[in-house]
Amino acid sequence: MAAMGVPAAAVCTLSLLPAGAQRPAGDPFDELKGTLPFVLRNAATPERHQIETMPGGIAVFDYDNDGRLDIYFLNGAPQPSLVKPGPEWWNRLYRNLGGWRFEDVTEKAGLAGEGFGMGAAAGDYDNDGWTDLLITSVGFSRLYRNRGDGTFADVTENAGIPATQWPISAGWFDMDNDGDLDLFIVNYCVWDPKTEPFCGDRRAGYRTYCHPKYYEGLANTLLRNNGDGTFTDISKHAGISTKIGKGMSIVFADYNNDGWMDVLVTNDTAPNFLFRNDGNGRFTEAGFAAGVAIADDGKILSTMGAEFRDFDNDGWPDIFVTALANETFPLFRNLGNGVFQDITYRSRIGAASLPHSGWSLGVADFDLDGWKDIFTANGDVQDNTELFSSRASKQQNQLFLNQNGRTFSSMLFGSRAQHRGVALGDLDGDGRMDAVVSVLNEPAKIYRNRLGEGRNWIALRLRGTKSNRDAIGAKVRVTAAGLKQFNHVSTSTGYQCSSEKTLRFGIGEASQADEVEITWPTGKKQTLRGVPAGRVIEAAEP
Repeated sequence: MAAMGVPAAAVCTLSLLPAGAQRPAGDPFDELKGTLPFVLRNAATPERHQIETMPGGIAVFDYDNDGRLDIYFLNGAPQPSLVKPGPEWWNRLYRNLGGWRFEDVTEKAGLAGEGFGMGAAAGDYDNDGWTDLLITSVGFSRLYRNRGDGTFADVTENAGIPATQWPISAGWFDMDNDGDLDLFIVNYCVWDPKTEPFCGDRRAGYRTYCHPKYYEGLANTLLRNNGDGTFTDISKHAGISTKIGKGMSIVFADYNNDGWMDVLVTNDTAPNFLFRNDGNGRFTEAGFAAGVAIADDGKILSTMGAEFRDFDNDGWPDIFVTALANETFPLFRNLGNGVFQDITYRSRIGAASLPHSGWSLGVADFDLDGWKDIFTANGDVQDNTELFSSRASKQQNQLFLNQNGRTFSSMLFGSRAQHRGVALGDLDGDGRMDAVVSVLNEPAKIYRNRLGEGRNWIALRLRGTKSNRDAIGAKVRVTAAGLKQFNHVSTSTGYQCSSEKTLRFGIGEASQADEVEITWPTGKKQTLRGVPAGRVIEAAEP
């Protein structure tokens, strides 16, 4: 079968910059325009149905274990059926052949999908060494088990994955440290196209996507992995289902360093949830107590994407979230005592982000200087913003470069579009983190990282032994040239996206990392010394 004139098994070669061409001045990435044909189709209607502005999920993961990162995109479906009638609406899996060449293997893999797709969560839930996929769509989720032969099996029913009303994002983590990955599904709101309210200006003759206040919120879903291929819904017992929000994104970190992974769920025009893992199968919602439920000025934001990483290299995971124009992209610094401090303006992110609307995001040390930077995918909610404001619907993406953990400098780059998802991974094996971005009704974008040339790096690919093969939740401390850096394994990033699970650290001019300390999810510690630069280190749990 063919999509947009491209055979389903076509090899796509991305066009690099023409000979002699230069990147636009100051751009940190090459935008690789070419023949990767995926277009995120949102089935826009004159009625401006709420689902149309919300999709964008991407997974960057190695589905065939060949050492190269592959790309999976979620796609929409026509309304009102929400059924994919043909290949132009398929979700798409592109196998990385190396050299910026990709093969469309969607049909062979069995991942064309169904329904109006939203988010992707990549993780090895059955510990067989092959990465599986959980896909969220309007009205239901699907669990695809990786068979290890290039194909996936839909095991949703047998696994016991429930069909919640609007699952929008999902993520894998080991909530009870038993070695099996558990699943957290984020649900957005109650949506019925038959009762879609009118928003906009009838006299002026335009309609807009409605504010979330017109929709009822939903509880989230926590599924415990039973270790036999099935899951049990423990949302009520764990204290998750009692909290009603309008969920958008989900990220994980052990923010209080007690050995249990905690959960951050961002909410759209509702206070964010920080579910503190109490270690007994229950969670305490601590968003307000920790200072991350709302902004420091008391405003409830349209919080979109999130990341839960240590920005200032002090060993405590911080929180960064995206929001809409005139709201800023808040940065909450972890003070190490269970409380976060809003440093959005102090970090210089506030003023730089104020004019923009951010969706997904990714955190990585793009310039390899030892400090984590931030990539945001920007674009307005509305596709007709120009009719009623001075803002633009299509926006440039943004990079916030970390200045030694204290402040960030902002760079806008690339062509304007309604960007949505962004997932990160080293797609060409040069040690630098690249980015894949989905765009509403336009071809997806791939950005090749050109920062950090001449600087050194190390990467760690961790593998559990018989349990938690992905080592999700493992913590790593790297010491090089006197600088200590901290990170942890998690594929759940940004908004609706999954990124590479390999941990990457820039070490600047150093030729090696003096020490690498790994704390495995089981609590075991492992120390490596004299780790040479420029290598991906395979480390197995002792």
